[in-house]
Amino acid sequence: MTTMLLRALGALLCSLVVTAEVLPQGDFNLQGVAGKWYLIGFATNAQWFVSHRAGMKMGTAMLTPTVEGDLDMAYASLNTDGSCWRMNHLAEKTNLPGKFIFKSQRWNNENDMRVVDVKYDEYALIHTIKTKGGVSTVLNKLYARGTDLSSDLLQKFKQFSLDTGILPENIAILPKNDECPAA
Repeated sequence: MTTMLLRALGALLCSLVVTAEVLPQGDFNLQGVAGKWYLIGFATNAQWFVSHRAGMKMGTAMLTPTVEGDLDMAYASLNTDGSCWRMNHLAEKTNLPGKFIFKSQRWNNENDMRVVDVKYDEYALIHTIKTKGGVSTVLNKLYARGTDLSSDLLQKFKQFSLDTGILPENIAILPKNDECPAA
């Protein structure tokens, strides 16, 4: 009985955290995020992450602002067999600077993405709420302009992830990896 109650309360708490409003950085500059970023941290409460976490490694993202104010995002990560995993999304701007929406054709989910903290020459913390079939999950990503970040920034990412309802075991600082060749 107590275990069931605790699970129910835990589920309720997670659902409340997922719906809590996380706002983008107030002075967001779209042109400032342009260019190459390295994916340093990855945190999610999505079930698939449990079985895939061990194989995940650092990848890259090329962010390209469009004339319309949207954000073209191209991801690449080198697999252990030498092949490259690639994915592209066009994130559409909203009326709130730093907040974008896009549909993933690959995963068939709706994405509400916010750039919550960014220092354009150093790091970016991105919070995404992914919704598929009425179920929402949180995904936080920590990007850097280089392959290393200070322990303070790594801790900031971990704390933000905990604050947004992600379990400590679902927060990963990704191991370094060689890059995919240009496509």
